[in-house]
Amino acid sequence: MLTEVSGIDSYDSRILQELQRDARISMAELGRRVHLSQPAVTERVRKLELQGVIRGYRAVVDYQRLGYGIRALVRVGRVEYARVVKLIEQTPEVVNAFNVTGEDSWILEIAVIDVEHLDAVVTRFCILTETSTSIVLNMPRENATVLPARRENIKPAIRKVTGK
Repeated sequence: MLTEVSGIDSYDSRILQELQRDARISMAELGRRVHLSQPAVTERVRKLELQGVIRGYRAVVDYQRLGYGIRALVRVGRVEYARVVKLIEQTPEVVNAFNVTGEDSWILEIAVIDVEHLDAVVTRFCILTETSTSIVLNMPRENATVLPARRENIKPAIRKVTGK
């Protein structure tokens, strides 16, 4: 089900795109890039913040430069929700946690120093239930820009050529 966003026009979409590329951009420069005055763009950014569209601003860090040589995805099997949430909160190596449908209950993204550290973190979750771990080799796409959902932005599925 696609939920379309009302009240967000093409200027707001361009503002969101620019802020996701560089959240430290000045309002004056942002206005120049989207062809609005500084007061107009500032007002629009405030509106997007008040609506909860913009939830915050943060620095994107390089895990390897911080000493974390391995990023991994840990699939966690069926287990009591509250127990996993508590363990996630107690495990600083978990950088993202997704409660999912399917065979597993959770997919965790973790950052660890080395294989020994990986084993120690995964073992904490193995005590609760079955896990499966995949080490991330590279990430050709990360933190991609997200624009408002619009039906016209949906690319049609590739149609099977039937010969007719």
